[in-house]
Amino acid sequence: MRVAVIGVVGRLGRALIQALEDAPFTGPRGPIGWDQPEVELDALTADSIGVLLDRERPEAVVHTAAWTDVDGCAKDPALAMRRNGTAVGELAVACAQRGIDLIVISTNEVFDGRRTDGLPYLPEDPRNPINPYGAAKAEAERLAIAAYEAPGASGRLGIARTSWLYGPPGNDFPAKIAAAALRARDAGNPLQVVADEIGVPTYTPDLAEAIVELLGADAVAATPARTAIHHLVNGGRASRADWAREVLLAAAIDVPTLDVPASTWRRASVPPLWGVLAPTPMPTGVAMRDWREAFADAVPSLLRDLRDLPAG
Repeated sequence: MRVAVIGVVGRLGRALIQALEDAPFTGPRGPIGWDQPEVELDALTADSIGVLLDRERPEAVVHTAAWTDVDGCAKDPALAMRRNGTAVGELAVACAQRGIDLIVISTNEVFDGRRTDGLPYLPEDPRNPINPYGAAKAEAERLAIAAYEAPGASGRLGIARTSWLYGPPGNDFPAKIAAAALRARDAGNPLQVVADEIGVPTYTPDLAEAIVELLGADAVAATPARTAIHHLVNGGRASRADWAREVLLAAAIDVPTLDVPASTWRRASVPPLWGVLAPTPMPTGVAMRDWREAFADAVPSLLRDLRDLPAG
C-alpha cells in the first residue's frame, strides 16, 4: 500500500513515518512524506493537492499537518479556519474524487468540555467547540465527511480524534512542566499545576502505531460505512496536575506543587476542562496502553533534554 503522510516534520508526522517504515504493507519504497512547500495549508485547493496526488498516486493519505498553536488560533480565527478547517475539506474533496482513502487527525477540542457526569465523549456525541482551534477542527470533520458522502465520491474516510499529544522531539507538556518546576525550585516557590482540566495524555509513537494498525487492517472505516470516527488515545485519564506530578517524580525534581484552576492564567484560547475521549476498538481488539505506561517510555528522552538545559 502506498501511504502518503502530510506534515512529516511535525510531532505526529515524524512518529508516523517511522512506524510506517517498519510496517510490512508499505513495501520496499516505504511511505511518502509531504510537507511544505509541497503542501501549503494557507493556499491548498483540491486542484493543487490533486496534482500531487496524481503524481505520487498514493492509495491512502494521512493528514497530520495542522496549526496547533491554540492561542495563535484564537488571535486569528480566520487563519485557523483556513489552515485547520477548509484546507482539510479541499484535501478530502481531492482524495474522494480519486478513490483515495484518507485519515484526518482531529482533537478532543471539538467538544465543549462542559459535561459533569464523568463519562468520556463518544465518537457520535455532538460537536460543540468553544474555541477557534476546536471550531476549525470541527469544520474539517464536517467538510471531510461531506466530501466522502458526495455523489460520485469513493474511497473511505477515517477521522482520528486524539488528545494531549506529547513525544519526540520534546518541547511538549512534560518538557515545559519540568523546566517550569526547575525555575520554581530555584526561586523557592511552589509549582502551580492545573487541577480542573482533565484529559488523556497520548504518546505520539503509540498514536502512530494505532494509525498504522488501522491502515494495515484495511480498516480506515471500521464499519461498512464510508466514513468512521475513531478515538485514538492512551488508556486512563488525568488532570494536568496529575500529569505534572508524574513528570516531577520521573525527573526527580523536588518542588512542592500547588493546585490551581485553569483560569489562573489568562489565555487567548479557553481549553475544554473535560477532554476525556472514550477509546474506540482497534482492529486487533487490543486497546492502547495506559498513559502512565506510555509516559514511562518517554522519560529517558525527557531526562536527556533536561541535562542539556543551561544551568540556572
